[in-house]
Amino acid sequence: MKAAVELRHLRYFVAVAEAENVSRAALKLHVSQPPLSRQIRDLEDELGFLLLKRTAKSVSLTQAGRTFLNEARAVLQRADEGVKKARAVATAGDTELHVGASYTPAAPILPDIVRACQHALPNVHIKLHDWTHDQTLAGLREGRLQLAFVLRLPKAPPLRDLRFEELLRLQPQLAVAPEHPFARRRSVSLADAAREPFIVLSREGFHDYLDFFSRTFAPVTKKLRIVEEVDSYSALISAIEAGTGVALSGPPLGYVAGQRVRLVRLTPEPTPATLGIAALKGRLSPAAEIFWKCAKQAAAQKSLSRLRSA
Repeated sequence: MKAAVELRHLRYFVAVAEAENVSRAALKLHVSQPPLSRQIRDLEDELGFLLLKRTAKSVSLTQAGRTFLNEARAVLQRADEGVKKARAVATAGDTELHVGASYTPAAPILPDIVRACQHALPNVHIKLHDWTHDQTLAGLREGRLQLAFVLRLPKAPPLRDLRFEELLRLQPQLAVAPEHPFARRRSVSLADAAREPFIVLSREGFHDYLDFFSRTFAPVTKKLRIVEEVDSYSALISAIEAGTGVALSGPPLGYVAGQRVRLVRLTPEPTPATLGIAALKGRLSPAAEIFWKCAKQAAAQKSLSRLRSA
């Protein structure tokens, strides 16, 4: 076999041979039909003989194709076994991975990340810690967490001792109760919002939040009416739903709260916040590196889905 034949060619060929139909194989592989057909023809060109007999509605194996199918399956099986063995060696030192994740900001992508990591790291137990922002940063610095999802608000102090990579941009919005008059509007001005009673996250646990809150409304007022401070996102959702006041938050709050809260666009729109993944500077363990990559891939997929639905 020539070196140009890659594992993906073998996987594509096996899928088509087993389905006996290019369209069905394309659906199974989550690829479009024309590129799949082209990959099979490229494989045949590399081998120098036909693997498939083609008709308008189906394909069947040539005699050479039947022989090659058995060999292709064996190669793929050996490759999969090799990956599993190498992964086991790479993660042998990590039986647990402690990840800080204040659940609400990370909620839109956290299930996808954990699902991907459970597949990639079957022998590593991923333990999630739903802590406040400040507890999460302290956990990283003290070594109680290997990784964390961190919400970075605009103009927050730099994380000089941490490695940080952006995953998603989150646009601040106004969170109101479903019965609030603003809930029926598509947008509300900063000036109108500033007249409302506010619920805020406490400085103890979310020290950057109040500064961000004040800066957001500084162009329209210097005096905001804060009626309640809460120490968790779940308490924030309950207070908004009860009609105690409104809050400055973002899309993840709506994702978690569902119909209990309405999010309304602010005009002009405040500077977006950034959700990212963080760790102490230095080399990550093999398991932590895999988790980091899974997080980036899940975030990229989420951003792509948003663009497609826009």
